[in-house]
Parts: sequence; structure tokens; C-alpha cells
Amino acid sequence: MTIDLSMPGSSGLLDDVGGKKHMNFFSNRYVLALTGAAGIGGFLFGYDTGVISGALLYIRDDFPAVRDNYFLQETIVSMALVGAIIGAAGGGWINDTYGRRKSTLVADMLFALGSLVMCAAGGPYILILGRLLVGLGVGIASVTAPVYIAEAAPSEIRGGLVSTNVLMITGGQFFSYLINLGFTEVPGTWRWMLGVAAVPAILQFVLMLFLPESPRWLFWKDEKAKAISVLEKIYDSDRLEEEVELLASSSMHEFQSDGTGSYLDIFKSKELRLAFFAGAVLQAFQQFTGINTVMYYSPTIVQMAGFTSNKLALLLSLIVAGMNAAGTIVGIYLIDRCGRRRLALTSLAGVVVSLAILAMAFILQSSSDICSNALNGACQGALGWFAVAGLALYIAFFSPGMGPVPWAVNSEIYPEAYRGMCGGMSATVNWVSNLIVAQTFLSIVGLVGTGLTFLIIAGIAVLAFIFVALYVPETKGLSFEQVELLWKERAWGNQGNRQSLLGAAP
Repeated sequence: MTIDLSMPGSSGLLDDVGGKKHMNFFSNRYVLALTGAAGIGGFLFGYDTGVISGALLYIRDDFPAVRDNYFLQETIVSMALVGAIIGAAGGGWINDTYGRRKSTLVADMLFALGSLVMCAAGGPYILILGRLLVGLGVGIASVTAPVYIAEAAPSEIRGGLVSTNVLMITGGQFFSYLINLGFTEVPGTWRWMLGVAAVPAILQFVLMLFLPESPRWLFWKDEKAKAISVLEKIYDSDRLEEEVELLASSSMHEFQSDGTGSYLDIFKSKELRLAFFAGAVLQAFQQFTGINTVMYYSPTIVQMAGFTSNKLALLLSLIVAGMNAAGTIVGIYLIDRCGRRRLALTSLAGVVVSLAILAMAFILQSSSDICSNALNGACQGALGWFAVAGLALYIAFFSPGMGPVPWAVNSEIYPEAYRGMCGGMSATVNWVSNLIVAQTFLSIVGLVGTGLTFLIIAGIAVLAFIFVALYVPETKGLSFEQVELLWKERAWGNQGNRQSLLGAAP
């Protein structure tokens, strides 16, 4: 089988292989069911990042040792991030060795166990242990869910389906704010907030018992009959034949190997290095352009803007979380129409503008010469709303683009033998960057001021724009095999593609 590499507008690669029929997003209920079940891991990911900010208020009331110890408070919050870093780092290997389905089951067990440990914690150190267990589960899930969805998805709707997992993350964050508000008057408030997360983890565990392994992982492990039985539920007979033939012919050298790969191989291979560089740096920029600063500290930012009421700050934060989820829905619609690269570039351009607005609002607010004494209150109030408008604009631009695009790109740019490992390493970069931002934002604000801090983040967003323009290729509509050829072409030119096709021929 030959692959035409002449698609206009997609780095020289063909979008349609053999005249295959294209699916729309809702045309296959089976694929949607797989996506929904896998996306529960994303929901848990989002819920945990959002719920702890509200729970900590009540944990401090129950444990005097926590109330008077800022280090313990930071450890309770950060230990889940530490666990996520470890889980993501090991989750890639677990995925490639034991499969996507078993990895999801392990993540669910860790998350449910951690939630129950936190719910029953009699002291801060048991609570920290529970946070670590939950973090391990979140880290593994953050690697597994995008890969599992991508490997079951038809190429023409793969971006939207993987972005559905990001919608579940943002939906989990929104739900966590609702839970924070809903349990404020319930005895044992924080225990309910943290313990209720065991329910979706158990639900996903049960659902995954009835769902199949990733067909591409099964094919890679030479369980072709099982793989084809799954693919039969996704494609019609004509498309099925083409997908299986493409999968077998272009990757036969991988399937005939011992099925193992090492982390060192990633850095020895030029095309793998290029792919990992693009994917990992994109994940880092997702964090360093400020999204979790906004999500973790949105109540603080709102109060910095001059709104001192806790209730109003929480309400505006809930609106921010809702906008984040709504923007992700827009991203699901656009990612397979506009493409990953264009969506990311547009997103980053808007992020730069909105961060500049935020920065100017805080800089003007801190200047005593801007507002006269007579109009000081009205002026400060106007600048406060200007800051909130910048915050809303930031979410409106970030959530459709830089929210889903890094996860979608990382789920599709690596070869099958290294997809788990590379995905795990890039997710680890994301979590480490997340931790750095969470631990340094307020310190930088204290050092240089809120306005200059947002200007620094805007500068990072400019660097991210340049990086995407130079190093991230368009993968919209491409099969995994075509994406592999794309990186070989970037690494070695057309000669690398010809050699790859000859090596894959039966």
C-alpha cells in the first residue's frame, strides 16, 4: 500500500487515505461511550485541582496544627501535584507495558483509596497521604485518558474527542466550586468535599471492566483478532479494511519487534526528539501562560481587583470556571475544523492581549496619581471591573485553544511503541510546570507587584506563540501513520519518508 504525501495545507501529507468516508462527531455512539468513560479520569483531574481550595478553609478549622502552619497548608495542597508528577512519570511505562485499560483501573483504585483516606483522616499527615494517593491516580489518568481516546478515534474527529477529556477536566473544576458552595453548611464539610470524589472513580472502574483495550495497543501487542473486533465497532467494512491495512503495512516493523522501547531510544532517534520537544514544551507553555494561576487563585485575583467580599469573589470564580468549560466546548467544535496549530496561535494572541489588559488594570490601580481623591472610590471600582474583564477575556481565549490543544497534540504525535512513555514524560513536564507556577505566583506578586507579574506571563505567551509557529506542525485529520511520516520528513527530508515506506512494505 502506498501513501500519497501531497495533501495541500497539511505539511505535504494527505488528509484522505484511499477515499475513506469521514465521520462526524456524533455518528458513532460506541466511540462516544468510550470517550465518555475515559473522560471520567479527566473529571477527577479537574475536580481535585478545584476542590482543595475550598476544603482547606474548613481543614484549618478542624486541625489547629494546620491553621497556624503555612508549610502544612502548602504541603496539603501541593502533595497531590507531587503525586501527579510521579504518577505521570510512571504512567507512561504502565500504559505501554500493561495497556490503557489496566492503567485506568489502577488510576481509579488509587483515586478512590486516596479519597476515602482523606475523608477519614484523623490528622493532617494522614490527609497528606491521601492527597499523595489521589495525585498518583490523577497523574496516571492524565497520561492514559487522552491516549485511550485518541487510539479509538477516527482521525477526522480525533482532536474533538480528545478535547472532550479536557471538557471533563474543566467540568470537574466547575463542579468542585459547586460542591465547595453546596457543602458549606453540612457537618464534616471538608470530609464530604474530598470523599465524594471516590464515587466517579468507582463508577469509571466499573465501566472500564466492560470496555475493551485500545485497538492500536492490542495490534501492537500482536493481538490482532481482538484489535479488529474493536475496530469493527468503530468503522464500516470498507473503512475497516483500509484502517487495518494502513496500520499493518506502515508499522509492521514495530509489531514484529519484542514490543518494548526504552526511554533512551526517545533521545537517540531524531524524529522522536523533535516530536517530544514539540509536545513537552507545548505542555510547559500551557502552564507558564498562566491558566492554573487563574484557576487556583481566581478568588485572590478578584479580591486584588478590589472586590473584598468573599461571597462575591467565590461567585465570580464560579463564573470563571463556567467560562472555562464553555470555552472548551468551542474548542471541541473548532479543533478539527481550524486545526491544532491555528487554534493555538489564535488562542495565544488573545492571551497576550488579555494579560496586557490585566497588567494595566493592576498597574493603574496601584498608581496613586491616576485617581483624584474625590473620585478615588469610583475610579478604583472601574479599574477593578477592568481587571475582571481582562480575566474573562483571558479565559475566553485560552480555553478553546491552549486548553485542549497540548493534550490533543501529545496524544497523536508519537509512534505507538513510545506513545505511553512520551505522553507520560510530557504530562510530567505539565505537572512540574503546574507545581512551579502554583508555588511561585504569589511570591512573584509580592516581589514585583501584580501588574508586572501579569506582564511577565504575557511575555511568556509571546514566546509560546513563536514556539508554536516554528516547531508545532499541523496534524488535523492525519492518521497516526501519517503523523509518523511527518516527523521523519522533518528529521530527514523526503528520503526518510521513502525509507520508512520501503521498510514497512510486506
